[in-house]
Amino acid sequence: MNRTILPGSVIGVLGSGQLGRMFAIAARRMGYRVHVLSPDDDTPTGQVADVELQTSYDDLDAVAQFARSVSAITFEFENVPVATAEIAARYAPVRPAGQVLHTTQNRLREKTFLRDAGLPVTPFAAVRSRAEINEAITEVGLPAVMKTASWGYDGKGQCRIESLEQAEQAWDKLGGGNAILERWIDYASELSVVAVRGMNGELACFDPITNIHRNHILDVSLSPAGVAPRIALDAIELAQSVMIQLDVVGVLCVEFFATQQGNLLINELAPRPHNSGHLTINAHVACQFEQQVRAVCGLPLASTEQMQPAAMVNLLGDLWSDGEPAWQRACSLPDIKLHLYGKREARPGRKMGHLTSLASTAEAAAKHALEARRRLRAP
Repeated sequence: MNRTILPGSVIGVLGSGQLGRMFAIAARRMGYRVHVLSPDDDTPTGQVADVELQTSYDDLDAVAQFARSVSAITFEFENVPVATAEIAARYAPVRPAGQVLHTTQNRLREKTFLRDAGLPVTPFAAVRSRAEINEAITEVGLPAVMKTASWGYDGKGQCRIESLEQAEQAWDKLGGGNAILERWIDYASELSVVAVRGMNGELACFDPITNIHRNHILDVSLSPAGVAPRIALDAIELAQSVMIQLDVVGVLCVEFFATQQGNLLINELAPRPHNSGHLTINAHVACQFEQQVRAVCGLPLASTEQMQPAAMVNLLGDLWSDGEPAWQRACSLPDIKLHLYGKREARPGRKMGHLTSLASTAEAAAKHALEARRRLRAP
C-alpha cells in the first residue's frame, strides 16, 4: 500500500468544493487523472475532474466501487464521515488516514489530543449538558467562546460569552449538543502554517502566514507573516510536531493565536490544504496542492520556497449582491491574479473565489489586492 503512484494513475477525491478543484488542477497538470465523489453535481471539483460521481457519502457500496476505480484517495474537507473513509481504505490508500479525520472533525477530540501530546492549546473544557456550563466557566474563566464540538467552520457554531446567562443562551442557540468552552484569547495576531508530510516521513512547511478575519471568515492573508524570527520558527516546529504526532500523510494546516506575550497557542487544525495557503499557487515554487498530490502519491516533496511576497483576499458572495462583479476593472491591475471557483450560486458569506497579488512586500501586495476587490463593485 506504500508504493509510489505514478503520473497517469487515477486519484480519488472525497468532497467537491474549491479545495478539490485546485487539487484536481494541480494533479492534472502533473499528468494524473482525477475522480471525485460527493452528493452534488456540476461542482467546483467536478468541472475540472475526469469523472464526477454524485452519491451520498453514506452509500457505502458506491463508495467501495469508487475506491476500486482509483489508486489513492484524499479528501478536500474534514466533514467526510469516518465510515466513508474506512470503507474506501479497504480498496485504496486514504491519505490522510481515517483516524486523522476522526480526531480533527471534533473540536473536543482535537483539543484533547493536542493537550495530551504536550502541545500548547487554548484552555478549554467540555460542555456535554446544560448542567456542566457553570463548571466549565469555573475551569476556563470569562470571557470565553462556546463552540459546537462538531461541524463548525468559518465562525459557524460558536458564540462569545461574558456571563453565565450568555453561556446558557449560547447553549440553547447551538442546539444543546456536545460543546466546548474555550478561553477568549486577546491575541496579537493569527497565524497559520501549511505543512506537508510524505509517506516516508519527509516533512516540509511553508513559512507562517498572517491571517485577518472579518465576521469570523478569513478575509486577507499575507506572506511573509511579518512576525519575529523566533515566533516563525516556533510555529514551524509546532506544525511539524502535530504532523508527526497525528501521523499525517498529506497536507495539514495548523492555525495559531500569537499572544501579546509572544507565545503561540494552537487554535485549530485542518487536515487538508487551507484557504490561507491559496497564495502559494502564485508566490511559491510549488503550491500546497502540488504538495498534496506529491504526498498522496508517494513522490518526493517539492520546495516550499517563496519567490515573492504575496497577499490573498477572499471574494465572498456578497460581491454579487448588485449583479456580476466588474471583473475587467480588477483585472486592469497587472499584478492581480484572479481565481474563481465555478460555484453556481452566490450567497452572502460564501467563498466564491480569491485574488492574489505579488509585490515587493506583503503589505504592498495586500494593498493592491484590496484595491482590486474594491474595483469589483461597479461604480
